[in-house]
Amino acid sequence: MVLEYQYDSPFKILISFHKLIESLEVIAMSDVDYRSNYAKSLLNEVGRKPEFKEGIEQLSVIYENKSLVKNLLADLFPTSLTNNEIKAATIPFQNITFNYSERFKKILTDAGYGLEINISDFDAHKFYVLNCCLILNFYYNQNIEFNNPIFFDIPNSDGIVEHYRILYNADFVEIFPTDKSIQLSQEIIKNLIDNYEDLDLWKKYFPKESWILKGFVIATLVNVTTEHAISKLKTTLIKSDFKKKDLENINAVQTIFRSIFKIADLRIGFTKFNSEEMTFSKPPFSNSNFKSFLLENLEEEDCKDVLCDYSFDLLIKNEKKLIISNVKEYKNDLHFDKLANILLEQDVQSCIMAPIVKEGVLLGVLEVASSTIGALNSINANKLDLVMPFITDTIERSNSDLKNLEEAIIQKEYTAIHSSVYWKFKREAKNYIDSISNTKDYIFKEISFKEVYPMYGQIDIKGSSDKRNETVKKDLVQQIETLISILGMIKTSQNLMILEQRKFELNEYLGELKLPLKADTEQQIQSYIETEIHGILNANKNDLVVEEKIESYLESLDSKTGMFYHHRKDFDYTLAIINKKMASILDAKQLEAQEIYPHYYERFKTDGVEHNLYIGSSISPNVPFDKMYISNLRLWQLQTLCEMELEHHRIKDTLPYALDVTSLILVFSSPISIRFRMDEKRFDVDGSYNARYEVVKKRIDKALILGTNERITEKEKITIVYSHSHEEKEYLKYIKYLQHKSLLEDAIEQFEVEDLQGVSGLKAIRVKVVNTTVVDKKYSYQDLLNELN
Repeated sequence: MVLEYQYDSPFKILISFHKLIESLEVIAMSDVDYRSNYAKSLLNEVGRKPEFKEGIEQLSVIYENKSLVKNLLADLFPTSLTNNEIKAATIPFQNITFNYSERFKKILTDAGYGLEINISDFDAHKFYVLNCCLILNFYYNQNIEFNNPIFFDIPNSDGIVEHYRILYNADFVEIFPTDKSIQLSQEIIKNLIDNYEDLDLWKKYFPKESWILKGFVIATLVNVTTEHAISKLKTTLIKSDFKKKDLENINAVQTIFRSIFKIADLRIGFTKFNSEEMTFSKPPFSNSNFKSFLLENLEEEDCKDVLCDYSFDLLIKNEKKLIISNVKEYKNDLHFDKLANILLEQDVQSCIMAPIVKEGVLLGVLEVASSTIGALNSINANKLDLVMPFITDTIERSNSDLKNLEEAIIQKEYTAIHSSVYWKFKREAKNYIDSISNTKDYIFKEISFKEVYPMYGQIDIKGSSDKRNETVKKDLVQQIETLISILGMIKTSQNLMILEQRKFELNEYLGELKLPLKADTEQQIQSYIETEIHGILNANKNDLVVEEKIESYLESLDSKTGMFYHHRKDFDYTLAIINKKMASILDAKQLEAQEIYPHYYERFKTDGVEHNLYIGSSISPNVPFDKMYISNLRLWQLQTLCEMELEHHRIKDTLPYALDVTSLILVFSSPISIRFRMDEKRFDVDGSYNARYEVVKKRIDKALILGTNERITEKEKITIVYSHSHEEKEYLKYIKYLQHKSLLEDAIEQFEVEDLQGVSGLKAIRVKVVNTTVVDKKYSYQDLLNELN
């Protein structure tokens, strides 16, 4: 049989033992008789086979002289190591091998392979170039680093793929050119090194069989199954997002785990843990083979309904592995049928449940299962430590992707959601995601909360509309007077009459601005200036008399509106500063308020800051609810408005525009229902009965004291609007307490509120904030109770 090459090669291969024979000749001349005699005897046998030294081209010669070859290589293949070492003689990068160690033979025969090595991830291109690199290194003394790890994959008797790294010993090989070879210059060598992908170039300078490779190499295989499996697992997990389409990746992960544990029937699963609700749920990729053994056919279940006390404490509380080497015994010993029955129904006889924890947060449980009793145990469970970092990072990445998807859905379908009610929106988003994996159409449900107690408060800029109109008029007057002055300086006989006409019209507008500002006055004046006046200014820009004035005027215009924006800028800046300060105080105090009892909170910036609070068990179902929390939040709200008033008083004199604020609290003791309005992306009261609260909230700040023309709100005072006598008593108690703490002045005003449209019978309390007080302590409802007692 002529040597058959797997791929084309620049080598003509001659299997030769000439170097080994030369070393035997040296031993034959030694003084050690038994070594010398052994070498002479072996040389005598080899001497009758000149091809052993000159080179063998027929593989049949190796097979016909198997015993001689074995004896010749005996020093390289010690009998004492033959059942341990995985070795064979071979030709570099070829599948021609012979003289196997006994362990190597067993590995190949167990797999049903012929006696040959097929190198993994090798092709004709790579094979040819690597052989050329051998020539460059051996003959041309180059130092090309091309020896990337070479591997050989083969299944064992259980069908589990084992991964071996091949190490070559080339001490017994020589390379030399034939008459077909081409001598290479350094420039050609450099060109070859820079063009790995150009196979035609390599074949041009290294024609087929233009070099002789004479000898043999020793191939030693090292089992690196675990290391390779971990590396492959990492690569697989990095490129996988575990969606439904990634079934092949999930099967690959399972195959890798089988290689690591060397268990043919090993299966893996994953169960997601939801810390907010203390439940297990199937992952989004549960439709694939990557299933949940803890849940089996369930989509979601309370953790304590799946686990016994022991396994719950171990997995969830202590975040340690649950290892069951015999599920039937586990069932009998712990008297816990449910988990054991769930596992046995899935033919799980031994398993490892490993908590996946990232930075102290339990993300889920990795499940490793086998149908063989004892296959998984406390010893091989340690192998999970090698892969858990990669699993953890992947699950965290998957959770992060899902969280981003949930956030995107919430932002698109709803709005920015307060954390207190986020859980319900998240559940709706999860339902939508599950419907995608089940290829079902999904209609988003409205989010509502029943039996919640509302609280409303505001700190408003007093007379903001009138003051804004004042600033508009001041800017318009200043702009018109500037324009009249500039037009009066233009001396052009041609335009004299039109200039007089424009000055007359501008003076007409000045007269209008002395009257209350109409809705369209500003727009009319702006349009007139842009169309009639600015054209005249641009035509006279080069007039030396008015050039500087025109440039100064144009520089004074606002870049967006094209009008004067001086007084309005001061007003808008002042309003923005007040709103920002008030909102920051309210947001900061909200963090404290949430600790009293979790509740829904929203605020709005208008000409001031409004806020809504809704508190009830439907918003925080996992926290026991008591009406005492309402009292505590009411006291918190009143004290927070005191602090907001004080902050305004502190910054008032530093602002460019003098603006006063008024504060208001609306008391409503009956529970209502709120519903998230999909079209408006916000919560609103639900039902006609609850509409009364909304009507009062929208109209109350403009209401008057009954029988007067005086607003119920007044600067530096807090107005509390209520309906019932028990609410009056409650708030008088809070006021008295805060007066005792020097936050409120002693004088208290009480009056009836004029009837609003559809609403009558409202009353109010008004009390002034002590402006000299610095709030350095926050008082709770319990403090009040302690004071009264």
